[in-house]
Amino acid sequence: MSKRAAVLCGAVVVVAGSLTAVPAEAGTPRAAESFHAAKPAWRKCGTDDHPTLQCASVEVPLDHSAPAGRTITLALSRVPHTAKKYQGPLLVNPGGPGGSGLTLAGFVASSLPEKVAAQYDVIGFDPRGVGASEPALDCAPDHFGAVRPDSVPTSPEVEQANLRRAKSFAEACGRKYGDLLPHIGTGAAVRDMDVIRQALGAERINYFGYSYGTYLGTVYAKRFPDRVRRLVLDSVVDPTEVWYDANLNQDHAFNDRHRAFMDWVAKYDTTYRLGTDPEKIEARWYAMRADLKKHPAGGKVGAAELEDTYIPGGYYNGYWPYLAEAFSAYVNDGDAEPLIEAYENFGANDAAGDNGYSVYTAVECRDASWPRDWRQWRKDNWEAYARAPFMTWNNAWYNAPCAFWPAESLRPERVSNSELPPALLFQATHDAATPYQGGVTVHRLLSRSSLVVESGSGNHGITLSGNACLDRHLAAYLADGTVPRGSHGEADAVCAALPDPKPLTSKAAPNTARGSTLHGLLGPRG
Repeated sequence: MSKRAAVLCGAVVVVAGSLTAVPAEAGTPRAAESFHAAKPAWRKCGTDDHPTLQCASVEVPLDHSAPAGRTITLALSRVPHTAKKYQGPLLVNPGGPGGSGLTLAGFVASSLPEKVAAQYDVIGFDPRGVGASEPALDCAPDHFGAVRPDSVPTSPEVEQANLRRAKSFAEACGRKYGDLLPHIGTGAAVRDMDVIRQALGAERINYFGYSYGTYLGTVYAKRFPDRVRRLVLDSVVDPTEVWYDANLNQDHAFNDRHRAFMDWVAKYDTTYRLGTDPEKIEARWYAMRADLKKHPAGGKVGAAELEDTYIPGGYYNGYWPYLAEAFSAYVNDGDAEPLIEAYENFGANDAAGDNGYSVYTAVECRDASWPRDWRQWRKDNWEAYARAPFMTWNNAWYNAPCAFWPAESLRPERVSNSELPPALLFQATHDAATPYQGGVTVHRLLSRSSLVVESGSGNHGITLSGNACLDRHLAAYLADGTVPRGSHGEADAVCAALPDPKPLTSKAAPNTARGSTLHGLLGPRG
């Protein structure tokens, strides 16, 4: 297993602009009321999987404090209700930030019980800057192109190479989208949601968000509590850690999930031939990483790309069999092809990934303050790396453009709320992307909310993924507002985790299970 490297000497002080925390984004919470959105013109855009899907768009103000000024366009999707009993629009969001919600609408509508889904217009949307919305951000195409510098900055040269990448990305965003960046963030997105509500002709919305989508939903609920009918939050962001601390805490949780993967591999030594001692298997994984640092597989998979490939296993254990096969083939047989295939399936970025990452940074860097002195990042991340080497520096560089961001940052939103109808929260006990405490915290902050816990699970995004117990609670809530009221510690209800996957028995393609389909739809990094 990798050991902590010595802390680098010298200082890198970021001087790319000052950081000023302001109370809130410009504009009033009710600014959307002074902008009159046109009713969406729905057209058919069905697919084989979702034949009734419809598409439309809606214009929203770029600056909600100036509703008569420039507008931008949000892309919408809809699976319309078919039942006589109509419960209004159900807006769905896959998180990220930066995730496209257009396909998620079809997935949610087809995954809920038919009688429940038929009572809602399930509405997907691409938040501002994302996907089919216009303009869509792509600050630096191929920013994640292989082979990148090693993520662990074991020399000043490696650290400087990674810093140049982070700074150049931030500068590219400022150069290409300087007029947009001050208007991209959670505050602007929730005002967009209220324009969507208005355009749909609804007095209140129902909302279902995963991961970052939980923060988006709680902020909307704080701003517009009287416009929320039902609120479902799955894999809950801790709003007290937005966003620098949240990423540091992720590092420890992902390290635990990586070790859980090693434990799983050890159970199947007859299949993977990597041993029965998880610590020795982990040492072999880090030895593979060291080898790929020197000799990238196929000119594509170096040390950083290996981390990109295995991080998704921390989100969803359904990927473990594929990752274990790639690990085994490389270590035991010297065969890099399965590893390259795994990288292409799970780690590589395409144009949609470039767009998602661009919006991810634009939102997270805008939402809250980040250290502008690199010495703070270096200190904090070396400290985290000492105990959690798997993802710490990869995650640091993923977020490092925020140290150079060319727009002012805001204060995080306070989401405590006593004005809402009962909300329903879902949280896995070993979730790495949004650790368990986030669900507990938001449960405490939202009066009358109920928390359903998947005990023993480390997956992220847990409803509509095959756990019938969780899905029964979700269906009951959407059907008639029923929430569990139990006494299970911090939880109101507890569901057992699904069993871990088994090794592959055939060469079936990845992403065939419903859980894999959902995780393919969730936004970047949660």
